[in-house]
Amino acid sequence: MAKALDNEMFNYFTQLNDAEKKSVIQMLKTFLSGRTEKSERITIEQYNKELDEAEAEFEKGEVVTHEELLKQIRKW
Repeated sequence: MAKALDNEMFNYFTQLNDAEKKSVIQMLKTFLSGRTEKSERITIEQYNKELDEAEAEFEKGEVVTHEELLKQIRKW
């Protein structure tokens, strides 16, 4: 799949004029510079702690229903 995608990207890129190529390259540089550093993996202990915290919030009733979430989204 990645090879096919690379080929498709190359085929489109070669059809561009120089100004368009420069624009695409700048766009790609922007995408890459926006990436965060390597994502840090969390430990199993941190993962379990986050699960425990989420379960505690749920047990306290600190939840948002699907309907409430949809209402919030529609306000944006």
